[in-house]
Amino acid sequence: MNLDPRAPVVVGVGQAAERVDDPDYRGMSAVELAAAAARAALVDCGADFGSVSAAVDTVAGVRQFEISGPVANAPLGRSNNYPRSVANRIGAEPVRAILEIVGGQGPQHLISELAAEIAAGRSEVALIFGSDATSTLRHFARAEAKPDFAETVGGDLEDRGQGMEGLISRYTISHGLIDAPTQYGLLENARRAGTGLGPAEYLHRMGGLFAPFTKVAAGNPFAAAPVERTVDELISVSERNRMISEPYPRLLVARDQVNQGAAALLMSVGTARRLRVPEENWVYLHGHVDLKEQAMLQRPDLGHAPSAVMAVREALATAGIGVDDVATFDLYSCFPVPVFNICDGMGIAPDDPRGLTLTGGLPFFGGAGNNYSMHGVAETVTQMRSSPGQFGLVGANGGIMSKYSVGVYSTTPVEWRPDRGAQLQAQVDSWPTQAVTEKADGPAVIETYTVRRDAGRPTGIIIGRLAADDGRFLSTTEDDELIALLTDGDPLGREVRVRSFDYGNRCFL
Repeated sequence: MNLDPRAPVVVGVGQAAERVDDPDYRGMSAVELAAAAARAALVDCGADFGSVSAAVDTVAGVRQFEISGPVANAPLGRSNNYPRSVANRIGAEPVRAILEIVGGQGPQHLISELAAEIAAGRSEVALIFGSDATSTLRHFARAEAKPDFAETVGGDLEDRGQGMEGLISRYTISHGLIDAPTQYGLLENARRAGTGLGPAEYLHRMGGLFAPFTKVAAGNPFAAAPVERTVDELISVSERNRMISEPYPRLLVARDQVNQGAAALLMSVGTARRLRVPEENWVYLHGHVDLKEQAMLQRPDLGHAPSAVMAVREALATAGIGVDDVATFDLYSCFPVPVFNICDGMGIAPDDPRGLTLTGGLPFFGGAGNNYSMHGVAETVTQMRSSPGQFGLVGANGGIMSKYSVGVYSTTPVEWRPDRGAQLQAQVDSWPTQAVTEKADGPAVIETYTVRRDAGRPTGIIIGRLAADDGRFLSTTEDDELIALLTDGDPLGREVRVRSFDYGNRCFL
């Protein structure tokens, strides 16, 4: 195929990891982990390392977990310019450096974005990477002698900020929606409401979804928890598998104590030829799109994110294939509901023999931060090289099922194809929304729920509908009788009474 020399291609991928129980555990910093992965990606492309590193004109870093909240908290210090700190360690002097916003969609989004930059002739070689060193932070938390990871490097930085707009508000924060398990628990139980299943049966379905993931993680040398587990092990609550928030025991929740890094190297076809990158290492992005969902409380159906399904359909259509033509999937799996969402919308069985992960998934491979899907891309690129002509799909989820970025990969050569993301986003933005009543009073029914456990004290969080006008509201409860129903019964659809106070809404049976 006579390709446009500006056509983008993924030529290298790399991963790095260490576990705290490894005999040579070093307690690496986020910069060190990303640099190790970036170095591996440059080696992986198969060309002269020095020539490739010198040719990198753009570096993009995925924001680390420790600086992804409203308040940056890096207790061991951090670089003032993470992308350039990594670039310095591999001998690169890029013209452009980017620090991406918060969200698990970031890795695939950056790949799609910088592939478009290459296709437009504004870049020739782009290196994208991310890392988290949360294991290191915990390891040194009580140590007297702590490393200092602070460093100051020069050079421009395109810091895109947190990007938290639309994800949090005073209303949601005041009602306890401040962490992922709480918010995803609400979505998970909302999906359960649509299935008609009881809590125990749905818990078994979640375990059945994730048990095959553990087998993949057990065989992955970069996995944080490489242990194969049965359904019963995943769902049986115990001291080591405590309830995090309904309906999630710990083993069904993304694992955040990891030391991991991953990177991807993109080039134009012309540059890849000039640098003598072997063509058997080239993998093309056949389909791609990014879409954002409606604000969580405004979604008519809290158990699903239809924009994510739309994104998968669009990426496949851009690639000119159907879901049955996909050989491998890596679906973002911080909790079961984002995986179920794609399965429901695309008609993929949860036990599809192709599997739904190449890494082992977030609860077992690890990666509760923003960079998980870079590992999914790395595994997909490796798989595509070993099976020329097949297609692999990566689905990257961000926020509270708020953003979805999709990539379809194959070794089959293809020209760059723009997506219809802007047109489709306009459709999503025009969808009907659910009215929200911030100060709620009167009879109501429970639409969905979860229970937080702060210092062991349970606090119920309820999304309900007012009997008077069907308005949706948020509420918390510490009422013993209602808490017992939330933890041990099935409260979906149950009648309650809600009262508004200056400090928020409160529910009672």
